[in-house]
Amino acid sequence: MIESNRIEFKRELTRELDIEREVIAFLNYREGGTIYIGIDDAGTPVGVQDIDSDMLKIKDRIRMGVSPSPMGLFDVQSERINGIQVIKITVASGAEKPYYKPQYGMSPRGCFIRVGTAVEQMPQDMIDRLYASRTRHSLSRIVSNRQDLSFEQLRIYYSEHGKPLNDNFARTLELLTKDGQYNYVAYLLADENGNSIKVAKYSSLDRCDLIENNEYGYCSLIKATKSVLAKLEVENKTAATITPVERIETPLWDRVALREAVINAIVHNDYSFEVPPKFEIFPDRLEITSAGRLPETMTMKEFYEGVSLPRNKELMRIYKDVELVESLGSGIPRILRAYGEDCFHFTENFIRLVLPIAKHSATIDALNGGKDVAINVAIELTDRQRFIYKIIKENVALNVALNTKYLSDKIGVNRKTIQRDLLVLKDKGLIEWFGSKKMGVWRLKE
Repeated sequence: MIESNRIEFKRELTRELDIEREVIAFLNYREGGTIYIGIDDAGTPVGVQDIDSDMLKIKDRIRMGVSPSPMGLFDVQSERINGIQVIKITVASGAEKPYYKPQYGMSPRGCFIRVGTAVEQMPQDMIDRLYASRTRHSLSRIVSNRQDLSFEQLRIYYSEHGKPLNDNFARTLELLTKDGQYNYVAYLLADENGNSIKVAKYSSLDRCDLIENNEYGYCSLIKATKSVLAKLEVENKTAATITPVERIETPLWDRVALREAVINAIVHNDYSFEVPPKFEIFPDRLEITSAGRLPETMTMKEFYEGVSLPRNKELMRIYKDVELVESLGSGIPRILRAYGEDCFHFTENFIRLVLPIAKHSATIDALNGGKDVAINVAIELTDRQRFIYKIIKENVALNVALNTKYLSDKIGVNRKTIQRDLLVLKDKGLIEWFGSKKMGVWRLKE
């Protein structure tokens, strides 16, 4: 292990160690970072003597020594490296830059930034620029349209994890605006609200044939989240493939990635749009759509690398408290490990995640809506290739000239792309070219 722009080593936690300064620098850095306590400058783990006590001290120092509130933006855990226990502090890039030491305010003495492997004072012009562009429409600043809120469900979830809420929980969990009114985070977590998450199911590959439409909501967002997870767990059936040497059992979707995808969509949804995330099940895929674009300060490369920049830090903090979130920045890498970057689709106002059915389960009879079960070979196709297959299957009986030009016009991509997809379908033994080179058509392989 070596120090870098995103990794800092400290041999031990002492009064002289300015841990607040290190955390502030990562909060102000666009990629965040990680601080290890118990590793020397050479990268050698030396351990921590009283790890539980030091972890509590670190949490208190960060909570009290950083402004605006960093709650939901940092995570303190123990970790074993080469068999030696150290402390790992994960810090996300904050959306309310500049972060600073309260006693010095927004000045170079209070604001810090990561520069390479060092921490430096932030120039005053940078402080002024960041403050001018600070996010002013976070959920914590939006006043709830209802103030008669109750939180019995939230109390139950905290109690289940040994963290009973006291009478001051609304302020501790940042559920209040500066003038003491319930904010939109409180509204989402209240026992009753107008928020509802839909889980729809279709029998067709498009949205024409709806067979099931469930709504989970009008209650605490945590309860709705658990209901969505339970519903998708029921839908995540296990298929079996028999080989000469073993029986391979595969769920429709990778269970770890599915859970992370659900939590990410709900926690990072932009609720200021007043549009909740949506879950749609098709015969060949699951689509998860959440409102909001990538944060302005995050690049696509940083997103895929798992850089954490929580949109709703208050929700992130609470979901971690009730153990729905394991650690900061772990969700996207777990999804990518199972499905790769192609599963994410970005538009101006939405992010859609497409999880295809596992290749051992995605069979020709699935493409055919459960028919033609005699054809039963494992395949792995993109959504566009499945759509092309569907067009050929549905239109061949109508004697339509299913050539490259027709498919290009129908789907809206160039002919070279269509040609590549057709060759994939051909190589997998699904379609064939019938007729002369110039006048022939594509059809299903008999």
